Amino acid sequence: MLQHRFIDSARRHPDKVAFIDRSLGRDITYSQALLASLILARRFKKMERGRIGIMLPTSSGAALAVIGSVFAGLTPVMINYSTGAQKNCVYAQQQCDFQIIISTRALLEKTGCEALPRMIFIEDILGNLSAIEKAIAFVKSKLPGKLLKRLCGSSDLSRPAVILFTSGSEKDPKVVQLTQKNILSNIDSFSDMMDIHKMDNLLAVLPYFHVFGLTINLWTPLCLGMTSITYANPLEFKSVAGIIRDYKPELLVGTPLFLEGYVKQSKPGDFSSIQLAVSGADKCPDRLRALYREKHGIEIFEGYGTTETSPVISANPRDNNKPGSIGVPIPGTQVKIEHLDTGHECATGETGKILVKGDGVMQGYLNDLEESSLRLKSGWYDTGDLGYLDEDGFIWHKGRLKRFVKIGGEMISLVMVEETLNDLTPEDVECCVVELPDAKRGSKIVAVTNSKVDQQKINKLLSKEIPNLALPKKYVLVPDLPRMGSGKTDFRTLTKMVLAMEEHG
Repeated sequence: MLQHRFIDSARRHPDKVAFIDRSLGRDITYSQALLASLILARRFKKMERGRIGIMLPTSSGAALAVIGSVFAGLTPVMINYSTGAQKNCVYAQQQCDFQIIISTRALLEKTGCEALPRMIFIEDILGNLSAIEKAIAFVKSKLPGKLLKRLCGSSDLSRPAVILFTSGSEKDPKVVQLTQKNILSNIDSFSDMMDIHKMDNLLAVLPYFHVFGLTINLWTPLCLGMTSITYANPLEFKSVAGIIRDYKPELLVGTPLFLEGYVKQSKPGDFSSIQLAVSGADKCPDRLRALYREKHGIEIFEGYGTTETSPVISANPRDNNKPGSIGVPIPGTQVKIEHLDTGHECATGETGKILVKGDGVMQGYLNDLEESSLRLKSGWYDTGDLGYLDEDGFIWHKGRLKRFVKIGGEMISLVMVEETLNDLTPEDVECCVVELPDAKRGSKIVAVTNSKVDQQKINKLLSKEIPNLALPKKYVLVPDLPRMGSGKTDFRTLTKMVLAMEEHG
């Protein structure tokens, strides 16, 4: 069990620092983390049964709240505060049947979220501990390992370890319940494949409400006895680059947006401690690989995953990186490519739907049998992504099926249009495209940029690279593109914004 592995780490390295918390300016050892988790578990047991909400930024406090809830036999429901904190709190309570949400006043102030009736602040809990509570936790922490583990949660690997929500970038978020077995299998397979067992520390800035952050930045270091260097806001690029320089993490995992922000704020030599840099959650651009290579001599290894697969499906091996691909399946995970029309398995090099099978795949969406049956068949999870396998077994991602649009009888990849646009525009201009309804053709493509561009010049260049049907019919300026917590573009919100701009001329 995840919490049992944390206990093992705390017993092996009691004086080792578990968290270097750069937001709060404090270090917490494994023995201190164990004590705090036991105290929180006792409090949480009195508050809730079944599930408990957690809405906290990446920090030692958030990690301890997650551990404490699992110690208490509760399932932590991780709430996304980046896309409407109050709305997401209410949505999570309605979907998952719980009342208590653990948060912090500083986050509410920053997000503009009002305090909800059943919201409890972690600073109030940790700031009002009685001597008896501390004594009970201390005694428990000294119990024999087997007895302590029996007191700290179930030993049933099929028990839910966390509830997360899909990004909601295309429609309402789905409720994903991942088991202990799901997350543990992912940690073990990813750690073995990428050979991170000997690493001592990592940078933990990804949000814990995102599966990438929860599995790789929270539970992986706790299970392996590593030190997490935490910071609450991954978008503060200059601060994070300084943390990398000063605290020297060996493992750097992030999304392309975050990784690009950090490297641009760095100087040669700042990233000398990095032994492994992994990019995921979005396509890694070639220019980002070149930046890391030229500035720091670091090779980026791209991986691929989904919330429903805990998350890692595949990654490029450290001894066999194939830039541009999303790697090979991690141990214990099977991938097949299914033909869109026939349902048969595709031949090598033939593009189809990416299907995944393995211990990391969720059992289904919570309270949504219809969606679960659509996406899970005979143990195979339909990712909704398109791609193909090459002759070496590497997977090449071709985009989301939902990000294809039919115009004039032709299927046009919005991702292909975006990539071509970004190749033809200056590096500091970010481009993306959305599909809008069109009276004549049914659909049309609208390009969105965060800086002004010469539309006629760009379309003239584009016409040499892509079919005329795929050319954007209009360019719209949105200086601040809406983002998900992972750094991905929030296409759902962006489409609404562009529609509203069209309606108002």
